[in-house]
Amino acid sequence: MRDQRLTVEVTAPSIEEAVARGAAELGVSPDSVDVQVLDEGGKGMFGLGLRQPRVRLTLKGDGPLAAETDEEDAAPPAPPTELSEDDAEALRVSEDTLHELLLRMGVDATVRARWGEPTGPEAPRNVFVDLHGTDLSILIGHRGETLAELQYIARLIVGKELHRPLPIVLDVEGYRARRERQLRQLAQRMAEQAVERGRTMTLEPMPANERRIIHIELRDHAQVTTESIGEGDHRTVPIIPKP
Repeated sequence: MRDQRLTVEVTAPSIEEAVARGAAELGVSPDSVDVQVLDEGGKGMFGLGLRQPRVRLTLKGDGPLAAETDEEDAAPPAPPTELSEDDAEALRVSEDTLHELLLRMGVDATVRARWGEPTGPEAPRNVFVDLHGTDLSILIGHRGETLAELQYIARLIVGKELHRPLPIVLDVEGYRARRERQLRQLAQRMAEQAVERGRTMTLEPMPANERRIIHIELRDHAQVTTESIGEGDHRTVPIIPKP
């Protein structure tokens, strides 16, 4: 049996285009899906711009997937994970907000929002918004500064729309994961040099989220400690050998 998705949600400039895109993503013709219009579109956030239509497509029971499945061999379907209305609304508003911000920036990208798992008993769940497209480096900027600013703006708009704060984590083509991996490797290399040379090694100035990665990576290191020094954009992390 082919590995094929049963349901997909798509946002596009028109309902017809959303249906066509979703059917293509499922690998079937538009006649093989049931269409649910989740949002007919209209004015954007705060009455500015346009909000694109959003549809949910579900493969019909007599579609290609069902035809290829032997009923006796088929495993029982896994129960779907249902989101509460509030959680689903949070994802929709997050995606709509980023769609509109990118539209105003003249950037063409696919936007997908999803709930993450809590990192601890008291920790809130983050909403991860992933952006994919061609040549989106303009959204990252120097050391991720543009990405951080776009994330901040998105949090403000979404929080105002939902009347509550929402911890959005914005990423572009997996940039954050790559950058975190680079920073962790850098931290370990600089810690080794600090121990070998017996002197403090100071990293280049970094934004707060990147300094935090350095601190976390080295907090249990047996031979070095870290701290943050400096002001504003010039704040950096020295890696200090323990006596």
